[in-house]
Amino acid sequence: MSIKLQDQVRKDAIASIERYFRENMDERIGNIAASGLLSFFLEEVGPIIYNQAVADVQERLQMRISELDIEVHEDEFQYWRKFERPGKGRR
Repeated sequence: MSIKLQDQVRKDAIASIERYFRENMDERIGNIAASGLLSFFLEEVGPIIYNQAVADVQERLQMRISELDIEVHEDEFQYWRKFERPGKGRR
């Protein structure tokens, strides 16, 4: 599965890469080079981040599922208990 960015998100990411080079590197990077670098990272590194995010979500969901029985548990045979008085035994 390839990672696709919406047009505006891609433009913003390219602008961010250009700014990073402008402020942190000895040479500037142009729009086309920044676009190519972004494409490289999306294809090469993007899947690592994506897969980790999926694994994190799976772990969270598994924890929630394991707690589901506690969260929505209902005790059985409760009808007659509401009629019992404290201190009186069952018949």
